Amino acid sequence: MKSLTMMVAVAAASTMLATSAYAQAAATPNPQKPAPTPTAPAPPATQQKPATPPAPQPPRPFPEGSKFAFVDIQVIASNSAEGKAATAKLDELRKKKNTELQSKATAVKGMQDKLQAGGTVLSDSARAQLQKDIEKGQRDLEYAQQDAQTEVQDMTNQLQEEFQTKLNPILEQIRADKGLLMIFSSRDAGIVAADMGLDLSDEVIKRFDATKTAPKK
Repeated sequence: MKSLTMMVAVAAASTMLATSAYAQAAATPNPQKPAPTPTAPAPPATQQKPATPPAPQPPRPFPEGSKFAFVDIQVIASNSAEGKAATAKLDELRKKKNTELQSKATAVKGMQDKLQAGGTVLSDSARAQLQKDIEKGQRDLEYAQQDAQTEVQDMTNQLQEEFQTKLNPILEQIRADKGLLMIFSSRDAGIVAADMGLDLSDEVIKRFDATKTAPKK
């Protein structure tokens, strides 16, 4: 928290003049003060240039002779072509379901507004029917929300499984090429410190993308 500084104003005491002295001073014209010398305007402040961001560091080389490495699956999923395609499919499904739910919610709200605005205009039978329609619409909306959540979760699980199935051969090929005993998942292995040269995520992404763009035989 910022501290607040209290400023105390000190009032100066005024001395009362005698009546005769005041009259004499009032009769004597006050000499005119010379005009103040104009002050030259201060030069504009020099605008500081934004600091140049540090140049990106080149990737650390893989430690020679190492038998272990790790990857960040989330980084691979976010930056690989396969992962981006899966994310796009999931986003498209979410958008579709949100549109459907919004349409149902709008229909229910329309009936509620009609019931509220009807007042004494609606007959008892019409009011009762409208209330039943509102309750049915609310139930349908609730069921649709549950179905949408289930469908999105099912697609998420399916895409994750497909992604991992396609990724595993890439990881195994890199492990074999480098003569590694094991490749860890950095977010699951509890790694607290490591040489960043052991991170093979970028290499996995390059190979993963190469398999997606390679022409099928």
